[in-house]
Amino acid sequence: MGDGSAAATNGRMIRLFTALSIPWDVAETLKRRQSGLPGAKWRSEEQLHVTLAFYGEVSERTADDLAAELGRAATGGAFEIELAGVGAFGDAHRSHTLWAGVQPSERLNVLAGRCRTAAERAGVVMERRDYRPHVTLAYLKPQTNPDRIGAWITGHNLLHSPPIRVDRFGLYSSVLTSDGSQYQLEREYLL
Repeated sequence: MGDGSAAATNGRMIRLFTALSIPWDVAETLKRRQSGLPGAKWRSEEQLHVTLAFYGEVSERTADDLAAELGRAATGGAFEIELAGVGAFGDAHRSHTLWAGVQPSERLNVLAGRCRTAAERAGVVMERRDYRPHVTLAYLKPQTNPDRIGAWITGHNLLHSPPIRVDRFGLYSSVLTSDGSQYQLEREYLL
């Protein structure tokens, strides 16, 4: 324990986020669209989700405080969201992520805001950024052809899911591996 690292002095660090899981039928629909683009590292069904808030690396003690505070965020009852359209994050020179969009939802925005507030009450320092709900479909290699990306987006932009009932959200841990991130549900909160 005397190596002086943050993990050694503060206990184990855990990479955490809150998210909505995607029902299997919708995940299967998304999975069928995950082809035809060389350079895309497609996400598995288990990795598809709508992030509410990303907390980054926190200590076990802070994670416990966060988990308790998130219980207070789980109010307001069930609601529905719908996925609509696809796009890419990045700039004109390089896109790095393909996503499916989420139709604007005031209830979703409120829930995401409550998850951020819970983190602040637990002492987690959050990045200031606008909330842009989406489902990450793939990460793109730097050499991915921009014309192919544009063609894929054009070919799938009419994506529209049936309503997805949101009656719970989860606190997930994320471990980075050579195969990408592996997620584990740590705690579930009913709305």
